[in-house]
Amino acid sequence: MPSHKLDLSGLKCPLPVLRTRKALKGLAPGARLEVICTDPLAAIDVPHLIGETGDHIEILKQDAESIHFLIEKR
Repeated sequence: MPSHKLDLSGLKCPLPVLRTRKALKGLAPGARLEVICTDPLAAIDVPHLIGETGDHIEILKQDAESIHFLIEKR
């Protein structure tokens, strides 16, 4: 499936979730979006967004510097 990358490093709430929502709207079902954030609130906000949109988070990886999401568009 097609994969897209969205680097939102340095952006603060609410921008990461707003830009993720916008990017997901432009994707076809089955496409994957890799999202990289440095805002700690993204660990809460992005999964909440995915719960609203009905898409699926395949991978959520968090380290000291960043949070990585792999989202499948449904």
